[in-house]
Amino acid sequence: MSDSPATPLLDTVDTPNDLRKLEPDQLRQLADELRAEMISAVGTTGGHLGSGLGVVELTTAIHYVFDTPRDRVIWDVGHQAYPHKILTGRRNRIRTLRQPGGLSGFTKRSESEYDPFGAAHSSTSISAALGFAVANKLSGKPGKAIAVIGDGAMSAGMAYEAMNNAEQAGNRLIVILNDNDMSIAPPVGGLSAYLARIVSSREFLSIRELARRLARKLPRALHLAARKTDSFARGMAMGGTLFEELGFYYVGPIDGHDLDHLIPVLENVRDAAEGPCLIHVVTTKGKGYAPAEESADKYHGVQKFDVITGTQAKSPPGPPSYTSVFAHALIAEGERDSTICAITAAMPGGTGVDSFGAAFPDRSFDVGIAEQHAVTFAAGLAAQGMRPFCAIYSTFLQRAYDQVVHDVAIQNLPVRFAIDRAGLVGADGATHAGSFDVTYLASLPNFVVMAAADEAELVNMVHTCALHDSGPIAVRYPRGNGTGAALPTTPKRLEIGKGRIVRHGKKVAILSLGTRLAEALKAADILEAKGLSTTVADLRFAKPLDVDLIRQLLVSHEVAVTVEEASIGGLGAHVLTMASDEGLIDGGLKLRTLRLPDIFQDHDKPEVQYREARLDADAIVETVLKALRVNSAGIIGEVRA
Repeated sequence: MSDSPATPLLDTVDTPNDLRKLEPDQLRQLADELRAEMISAVGTTGGHLGSGLGVVELTTAIHYVFDTPRDRVIWDVGHQAYPHKILTGRRNRIRTLRQPGGLSGFTKRSESEYDPFGAAHSSTSISAALGFAVANKLSGKPGKAIAVIGDGAMSAGMAYEAMNNAEQAGNRLIVILNDNDMSIAPPVGGLSAYLARIVSSREFLSIRELARRLARKLPRALHLAARKTDSFARGMAMGGTLFEELGFYYVGPIDGHDLDHLIPVLENVRDAAEGPCLIHVVTTKGKGYAPAEESADKYHGVQKFDVITGTQAKSPPGPPSYTSVFAHALIAEGERDSTICAITAAMPGGTGVDSFGAAFPDRSFDVGIAEQHAVTFAAGLAAQGMRPFCAIYSTFLQRAYDQVVHDVAIQNLPVRFAIDRAGLVGADGATHAGSFDVTYLASLPNFVVMAAADEAELVNMVHTCALHDSGPIAVRYPRGNGTGAALPTTPKRLEIGKGRIVRHGKKVAILSLGTRLAEALKAADILEAKGLSTTVADLRFAKPLDVDLIRQLLVSHEVAVTVEEASIGGLGAHVLTMASDEGLIDGGLKLRTLRLPDIFQDHDKPEVQYREARLDADAIVETVLKALRVNSAGIIGEVRA
């Protein structure tokens, strides 16, 4: 008689309370089912795969040992939190990940009580967990704070800034270092796992505390020697001396996929009377799914894929992406000029710097998740005569704003900023939207800020950046494919602060910045069909403004509309200020500004996001008609909302 199939345990677990009712020997089956469920879900929706697969056992162990949600678990970045979402009451919605109206691809406070802190940018977890831990300490509330941070995130200075202050949290703070890439640990095996269990045990900690008390009664020199001997001995045996110096009790490394090792160590640390603790867990990214294990980079973030073969769905053929156009343009500049170099912050593939690096390995630098360092490093290169391109996503450049101001703008250094993912980004939502760069860069003295309307313009703007030596300059461009514009065989150097007219008219002027130009031209077609002659201008520059062109358009047209895929305070604000300063508004000018709404927009398809933001052709037309008090039939008069 054959064995009957095992009962699906995952069907019995809706929340961690259900998980904690299981026996320890059932957790292996649960973890296997959890991994299969995640693979199936991400195969349906796309999203981040490898990171979550690597922490299936760790997620299971954390929720089994700790009293969540009273104990707060904070996942750094958040794309490793899919298994966490499945175990915390969201399994029935897991196939809505990153879909319109569905679950966020990251942790989100409004989504669940098990998400105590929103995350999508890296290296924030320890600071946030420290805040939770100290708040509990001050208010006398029970509860631990557990930060789960990847080894890549440990390349950011913020993680160490938080650790430097962690002693104030006492034993309420636990940091779990998920090491799945960097070689910062000795080999993981039976001996290291055994040592981890021993040094995290209450018995060992009690003996260690007794030894400390005795050592304090020794003369100062002997006391200091005893402390150093203790740290040195454990550092030699297991590593972790750096973390000890930062005030953490270090445990590890341990196998992050071995529940028999994880559970007792987490239990020991949970019950410890010591101060903050760091548990060093070694995992395999993509664990348990062969395609992801064999190609961790390609399966970090994925399209929908076939679970059996691992084959990802391919986008239909179309124009090249803006990122690839930038990469090829930068390589061409590098071939012409040996002082051109490229810097990125842990996004070589996402920014195209990997292609430049393949061509010029000595002039390409990936500094890790350290945007602040990337910007100041680029400033140093520029000050010494190099021509650096600092290629960073718009949303991540925000993290280095102080360096942009103090180390680049004030010193007027010619750092070239290639700002990828400008504008709305679809499934990644508000945390990754490039909404604010026009506003935060165009407000700075000495800066030149450009926005490419299409891929041909991007090539010209990269060339313009390369030749611009009189101060900082930035070019922004969106995620996704271009428009199909023919790329120039020889790039053109653009005159700084000069836009272009792409369509001539007499009554309406649309002043566009960036890739909304296509929608502006569609709007012009609709307006022309209504008898409203329309000019369309591609301003190219948010700073400096083409004052002569803008003045000409404002005084010669009855209504003018600025259009930009950026927040309030950008192009529209600068044009309004210029018109006010020159007294143009006093003459009855109908000037309207269209920009991103003053909200954080949820994830959705980009075209839906732009429609909701009222940055499509229909919204432009409606704005013009209302300004002219013309109804849809073309009759002048009151316009109904």
